[in-house]
Amino acid sequence: MQSTKLSTIARTITFASKYLPLTIPTSTLLLDSYSETSFQSNVYACNRAITDEIKSGSLNSALKLFDEMPVRDVVTWNLLISGYNRFGLPNQALCLYDQMVSHGIKESASTLSSVLSICSDARFYQEGIQIHCRVILFGFSMNLFVGSSLVDLYMKMGLVDIALKVFDDLPNRNLAAWNLVLRGFCDLGRSSELLKSYFDMKLDGVDPNGLTFCYLIRGCGKERLLEEGEQLHCCVVKLGWSKSNLFVANALVDFYSACGCFISARKSLEVIPVEDVISWNSIVSVYAEHGFSLDAIEMFTRTQLWGKRPSVRSFVGILGLSSGTRNLNLGRQIHCSVMKLGFDCGSLHVQSALIDMYGKCGEIDSSVSLFDGVPERSLECCNSLMTSLLHCGIVEDAVEMFGLMLDEGIGFDEVSLSTTLKALSVSSSVSLASCTLVHCCTIKSGFESDIAVSCSLIDAYSRSGHVRLSQQVFEKLPSPNVICFTSIINGYARNGMGRECLEILNAMIQRGLKLDKVTFLSVLTGCNHSGLVEEGRMVFNSMKSLHGIDPDRRHYSCLVDLLGRAGLLDEAEELLIKASVKNDTVMWSSLLHSCRVHKNEIVGQRAAKILIELEPENHAAWFQASKFYSEIGDFETSVQIRELAMARKMRNEIGYSLIEVNDNIYR
Repeated sequence: MQSTKLSTIARTITFASKYLPLTIPTSTLLLDSYSETSFQSNVYACNRAITDEIKSGSLNSALKLFDEMPVRDVVTWNLLISGYNRFGLPNQALCLYDQMVSHGIKESASTLSSVLSICSDARFYQEGIQIHCRVILFGFSMNLFVGSSLVDLYMKMGLVDIALKVFDDLPNRNLAAWNLVLRGFCDLGRSSELLKSYFDMKLDGVDPNGLTFCYLIRGCGKERLLEEGEQLHCCVVKLGWSKSNLFVANALVDFYSACGCFISARKSLEVIPVEDVISWNSIVSVYAEHGFSLDAIEMFTRTQLWGKRPSVRSFVGILGLSSGTRNLNLGRQIHCSVMKLGFDCGSLHVQSALIDMYGKCGEIDSSVSLFDGVPERSLECCNSLMTSLLHCGIVEDAVEMFGLMLDEGIGFDEVSLSTTLKALSVSSSVSLASCTLVHCCTIKSGFESDIAVSCSLIDAYSRSGHVRLSQQVFEKLPSPNVICFTSIINGYARNGMGRECLEILNAMIQRGLKLDKVTFLSVLTGCNHSGLVEEGRMVFNSMKSLHGIDPDRRHYSCLVDLLGRAGLLDEAEELLIKASVKNDTVMWSSLLHSCRVHKNEIVGQRAAKILIELEPENHAAWFQASKFYSEIGDFETSVQIRELAMARKMRNEIGYSLIEVNDNIYR
């Protein structure tokens, strides 16, 4: 027994003489060795206990053990920092890290990697940059795990150049590091760089995994890169990931849904077992967004029958479908489902979609009621109510809504500005001062180059008679598209500037822009208001012959009105008879009006007869015909038509005009 003890001591002395300074006394060395072993064992045991408590979900017990430890090592601090983050307490995790540094505990690579990940996930970007300084200070820049965490941090900050510099400096780049780069480009919507990084990864000799393909496919879906996504699908099938990896299979469903390839999306969906389908909500939303009502409702119903909980995206999609189709009954049924599952209070997106749905369906009281019940007035909900008010013709309240958003500090975006300007455009109290005020907000907030806002500004100024201001807004646009050109043409047309409309049309053709029906209608309207008969006729004829666009009833009506104003009534009648659009009361009404102006009894009588036959319940048609016969001296027929109209209890609405003088509106 004694010899055993001696041999143990001898081994201890030998170890000490080899690794420790020789000046230390033998007795002291023995005591230190025993105490060090005891200390390490105690700390190790406490660390294991803390790990067990965190894994079992008892953070408080882990903290109690931590507080009771007389001495802690870096592993102890790392465990608690990670534990706080695991329980969703990033602020407390960073506070604990500060305490660790203040206690003089030097960080390990694991510490820095964990804290950097916390900063990335919780968006503590400034703190993350400070920790990068400590990474450099302690020489961990070349550490793969620390470097990968830095790449993730800078990618999430959008500082791609810095992220790639850190990434390129890493001596060894594994698959996890490459996936972080791919995820960063995917989240930033930079698909070309995403695909380039994928090819660089393969050149680096790193094989992709399922997560790699998830990022690649999702990135292609965001940019609607159908061809590239299909090539990735081939790689996925070849490598077997479509069958072995559930997330890759669902990513394919999302990709084809985003690209509008419903057949491919459905095929990708069918190969996934029902109980494993994550993308039910994705395909429901896409069907709804593209107007496939029956398919969207069918898939929405099937998801619930199979025990799948609808997501916010599904509800927003179906409610958007209800808004687009003005299907109030469907919207109410979805509202019931929303309330049943608790989304009416838990999601601002769903609340906003409900406000929009009721407004678009004409139930503005329900929209206002929902808005008043929202616990927090978000920008999205305010925009929904504003657009609903505008849709229902309550334009004054829509404008006041914008003021409310400013007063309460909610703020505004391009939707708010565009909607407010549209409301001002159709408001009976529109003035230059109100348009200018919103224009100032637009410039101050940096939305001056936004297409929707700029077009609304052009429209608002032109409707208030200040077309030169519309022109200034248009000329400041860096790259105007077809919509912008059409807006300024509308402004010119509205103010009787037909020549300018034709000049803008020629400018569009020279730029190679693809003209649409709305553009041609605006130009024809400008020709009509300016009496440019020959030019209007040429524009109308060029629609089909040069641009392959079939005129619709609006174009025919505009040209008929133009010919009628010029007194070319026979040509106008012939155009009406030969038109592809038959039995249109607006066009016949326009022709009859022109016959009254030019005292053409023959064409007018035919137009009056056809007009009454087409719409026997329309009081305006009867009174217009009666007035025509009265003006040509056929009082008997005029009285008969008027008596028939009165017998049908019809009456004519009295119109009124508005004029602005010194920023005041007079009726």
